[in-house]
Amino acid sequence: MTQHVSPPRGGTGKVIPAGEPPAWRGLAARADVRTLSLLGVLAVLVLIGGVTQPDAFLDTRNLQLVLTQASVIGVVTVGMTFVIVSGGIDLSVGAIVALASVWATTVATQDFGFGGILFTAVLVGVGCGLVNGVLIAYGGMVPFIATLAMLASARGLALLITDGRTQVVTVDSVLDLGERDAYLLGVPPLVLVFAAVTVIGWLVLNRTTFGRRAVAVGGNAEAARLAGIDVRRQRLYLYLLSGLCCGIAAFLLIVLAGSGQNTNGNLYELDAIAAAIIGGTLLTGGRGTITGSVLGVLIFTTITNIFALNNLQSDVQQIAKGAIIVAAVLVQRRTASTT
Repeated sequence: MTQHVSPPRGGTGKVIPAGEPPAWRGLAARADVRTLSLLGVLAVLVLIGGVTQPDAFLDTRNLQLVLTQASVIGVVTVGMTFVIVSGGIDLSVGAIVALASVWATTVATQDFGFGGILFTAVLVGVGCGLVNGVLIAYGGMVPFIATLAMLASARGLALLITDGRTQVVTVDSVLDLGERDAYLLGVPPLVLVFAAVTVIGWLVLNRTTFGRRAVAVGGNAEAARLAGIDVRRQRLYLYLLSGLCCGIAAFLLIVLAGSGQNTNGNLYELDAIAAAIIGGTLLTGGRGTITGSVLGVLIFTTITNIFALNNLQSDVQQIAKGAIIVAAVLVQRRTASTT
């Protein structure tokens, strides 16, 4: 049985099978399958960790450590997801985290206490994001080149500030956040911040005009422009958002490490991009999910923890991550070809 729809003026009619579900239901179903698949992978990793190192892996302190370590790169990944959804890329996030962390831990900055360190880290992150956004949105530079230049510049400036030395934090109110006494119902403060950023990111991407515009720009920038979206301004805002997340992550890293180093954030850009990809965010833009990205972060962090507990070499860990990334991209391409 079919349902006939009258043709629009100047067009032809379209026959739609009766009872055919709307297209958005198919997309939602695929998203649910992807999320369940990621949860399945995470469950398998937890099982592996529990079998290989039951006493160490399943220990409460180790699980708290895994979540704490995931918090720093997780906040960066939330910002990266927005950038990739819009069709861009940000290779400078790790370098921005390093620059923000060392700038916020100089002796002069620490004299201003907790607020000075937090404000400086966020300000540096947003400032770097602003430079990236202006170069890409208004300077016409390719995101790959602009953020690669920022990567080199931020790393160089971080090295110049520290002269290769570790800057130890002496502000007790900052260090106290990393102590067990600061845990809320057994949850570290850094994890609570990560959870808050995740929830806000999900709401912004899925429930606001800003998020819909980011998806529209990534799907088809020209169509978005014709629809009245200021594409250049939207891209600027997205890189500002990425910089903001880097600034927050830098502060979390300062709390976690108790210091600032020019080597902080090493390879964060690769981890964030990889987490977003395996979470279902398309590198070509137009589709992404905060939930998937966060699950991707947890998967990679759990892999790292399992390898460390089993004294396995880091090169094998990198090979495993690379295999996961390749598999995720192949799944994406197969899914895209069937839609």
